[in-house]
Amino acid sequence: MWPYLTMIAHRGGGTTAPENTFAALAAGLRHGYHAVEFDVMLSRDGIGVVMHDPDFGRTLPGQGSIATTDAAAIAAMDAGSWFGPTFAGEPVPLFVPYAEFCKGHGIWMNVEIKPAPGHDEATGRWVAETARRLFAGESDLAKLPLLSSFSAAALRAARAAAPELPRAIAFGALPPDWEAQARELGVLSVHVDHRHLTAAQAAAVKAAGFGLFCYTVNDPARARTLLDWGVDAICTDRIDLLPPDFK
Repeated sequence: MWPYLTMIAHRGGGTTAPENTFAALAAGLRHGYHAVEFDVMLSRDGIGVVMHDPDFGRTLPGQGSIATTDAAAIAAMDAGSWFGPTFAGEPVPLFVPYAEFCKGHGIWMNVEIKPAPGHDEATGRWVAETARRLFAGESDLAKLPLLSSFSAAALRAARAAAPELPRAIAFGALPPDWEAQARELGVLSVHVDHRHLTAAQAAAVKAAGFGLFCYTVNDPARARTLLDWGVDAICTDRIDLLPPDFK
């Protein structure tokens, strides 16, 4: 079962804005997207920040890491200049205001729990507890965030902290025991790199009763093929090329 939208903006705004920023969310909205995927990891002082890489150097300047830096210092860093001069000074969002912006603008969230090495359980627990508070009283599954992760340990911690929130397990290629892992973790969906997915595997995931989410699909022909296979959701960087109502 997949109760969510089909087309999802990768890291907020795909290739149209610096990833995992408020500018990315704004770009997604301009292109009509109301479903986003983004990453959350913990700072040194245990606060969730919206960031993919554990280390500085690609989207953040200088040297250092998220896990060894306090949230206030991370939030003051420039997360936009790497993408282009018009985004200079774009800050790193903290998870709570980012999620509140999504709620306020009707943006559904796939929150990828992205623990820094050695912080799997703590990150899974913090994200789930915080999301639970943000969505207290919400009973519509289609409005609840989906908590996904490549880390089984993070998903177990998330389930213990907020069992009512839906979860998803992510893989590169599907391993032989993908179904056993998915059932043990009680997930709603399976997320996979589309480059490693076959039609037979897609049929198997659907026959087992799971939603099927593919990342990161940037070619319309490939997206059509995946949807023809029964894939439920396409995560894309090319929100400028693949519209939110793509069929």
